[in-house]
Formats: sequence, structure tokens, C-alpha cells
Amino acid sequence: MTIVLIAALAYLTAAGLLFRAMGQGRPQPGRAWLTAAAPAVLLHAAYHLLVAWRTPGGPDMHFFSALSLVGMGMAGMTMLVGARGRMAALGVFAFPLAAALLVAYHLHGHTTSTVLGWRLQLHAWLALLAYATLAIATVLAVMLRIQERALRRRTFSTWLRSLPPLTELESLLFRTIGAGFALLSLTLLTGVLFVEDFLSQHLVHKSVLSMLSWLVFGGLLLGRWRYGWRGVRAVRWTLTAMVLLLLAFFGSKFVLELVLGRP
Repeated sequence: MTIVLIAALAYLTAAGLLFRAMGQGRPQPGRAWLTAAAPAVLLHAAYHLLVAWRTPGGPDMHFFSALSLVGMGMAGMTMLVGARGRMAALGVFAFPLAAALLVAYHLHGHTTSTVLGWRLQLHAWLALLAYATLAIATVLAVMLRIQERALRRRTFSTWLRSLPPLTELESLLFRTIGAGFALLSLTLLTGVLFVEDFLSQHLVHKSVLSMLSWLVFGGLLLGRWRYGWRGVRAVRWTLTAMVLLLLAFFGSKFVLELVLGRP
């Protein structure tokens, strides 16, 4: 519990420092937040490793563990991206979310998992990394929508001055979607190659929703390349694809594991 509390407090401290910098309209929030975010991510990872070491079976990929791992991935990517530019503002959302998911995982216990071969482990880790990357893209899409609406209404608040220009934010959004789409493609490919007997494992609905999300993300990238899609259309397509992806993985895990009690 000590590791969890320290990590959660470090996450919240980093978010608080970024929140204060954004409230002051500073495009560059400094480096103080990194001194809190880096230990938080490391402790978050250490906690999962500790649980894996103490719990028999394979890696814990159940509902709350998967959520916590996605939160850790979001926090880690936010830290890396924010350290290089003006997108540290992502941490105002990502860091408290990572803290909350880590605490939820700790409070709901740790479930023994079936030992998985390296192929299925590769599929699972690719899936979690894809979800974390596309979740960051979703946050960027929401920020893009807020910034675009504010500019149209000519409401130039201090918060807007802490964000990068609209074109830069939009470019980062599509680069993130591109990376997430590649990871999602690898996830679907490894699923087809390595997962056996979809029916007995209740994976049909998950696969269908994941494929629909993949098609929407792919359609958005194609529309961006071919027709220059941007703005509200890009935001709507991103949110639609992410909702499908959340239903595919966490929606199905919630119903199977928490409602029906199936592994």
C-alpha cells in the first residue's frame, strides 16, 4: 500500500504543478512536474512487477489490472511527450487518471491468471499499448475541440495560451493516431494468428468491435491523407473509434469478469 500511496501522491503533485502553470498561461511549465511524474510512473510499474512476483500464474490482465496498466502507459507517454514540448498539459488529465486506476487496482485485489505463452502475452501487451496510445489521442482530440471552439468564440483565456497552436496540436493528434493505429493493427494481426477458439473464449463481439474501431481510425487517417480532414470531423471520428475500442476491450471484460464472473 505504501508504494501505491506514494505513486498516487506523486501523480497528483505533478498534475497540480501543471494545473498551476496552465492557470498562469505559461506555454513552458518548467521541469518541476517531471521530478514528481517520473517517480510516479516508476513506482506504478514497480507495483505491477511486485504483484506479478507474488501472485502465481501468468501476468494479471484482468479488468482492474488492465485499466491500471493503460493508465500507466498514458502517464508514461505524457511524461515523454511533455518533456519535449508544450503538451505537458496532457498530464492534468492523464496523471490523476493513472493515480485513480492504480488505487482501484490495489483495492480490488489481484487475481491469479492462467499462464500464457509468449505469443498471447505479446498480443495482450500490444493491445494495452495500443489502447494507451489511442486514449492519449482521444484526450488530444478533446483538447483540440475545446481550443477550436474557444477561438471561434474569441474567448482567449489563460488556459489557451498554455497550449500549442491549433495546427501543431492537430498534427500531434494525427501522429498519435497513426502510431496507435499501427499498434492496433499488430494487435488484431497477432490475435488472428495466435488466439484459438474465439467462440469458447467469448471473443467474437470483442473482435467485431475492435475491427470496427480499426476501420474508423483507418478511415480517418485515409480522409486526412486524401481529403485533408481536420477540425470537428477529426474529433468526431476519433471519439467514435475510441468508444468502439473501449466497448471492445473494457466493456467486454467488465461484463464477462464483473457481471458474469467468467475469466
